[in-house]
Amino acid sequence: MAEDVETYFAREVKPHAPDAWIDHEKTKVGYEIPFNRHFYVFEPPRPLAEIDAELAGVTARIQAMLTELAA
Repeated sequence: MAEDVETYFAREVKPHAPDAWIDHEKTKVGYEIPFNRHFYVFEPPRPLAEIDAELAGVTARIQAMLTELAA
């Protein structure tokens, strides 16, 4: 926030994108905090065997309910 925008732009952006430009009508003062990047904790998915077993159980319950309805 203490640095001039034009100085930052010339040092950090122009070397990588020489045709870049700033639309001063859309500039704002402040920060964007990417919450996912800072606070997200990855939880690996359940093992496939566990998911398959759960699906088999649910399928069996559904078939049992359908059998009751048909009787």
